[in-house]
Amino acid sequence: MRIFGLACLLALLLIAGCGNVFVRGSWNGGTQTMSGVVSVVQFTVVVNGNHVSTQITGVTFTNIFGSSTVSFCGDQRTQFPLNDFAQVTFLPGQPCADLFNAVIKIN
Repeated sequence: MRIFGLACLLALLLIAGCGNVFVRGSWNGGTQTMSGVVSVVQFTVVVNGNHVSTQITGVTFTNIFGSSTVSFCGDQRTQFPLNDFAQVTFLPGQPCADLFNAVIKIN
């Protein structure tokens, strides 16, 4: 078992050396976490095929792994000041994710 764990760690390090590995968050009971500097916040309304509209706030987080965008349900713009570090917990969904918690470190 110890050799298997070491082999997995070695494989992960080799993959990480490729330069195109992105870590999007951790999995915990269906929720995910994401952290990074808030670089883009964009509000939009999406209308589905049944003419039902949904407010969505797209937030781009930038960190050492690159950048990732999460679409949160509702108008969440006040939760995400630009250029501040944020750590969020959310439940992924379609067309948007439910935001549970946002912790902001003001620069």
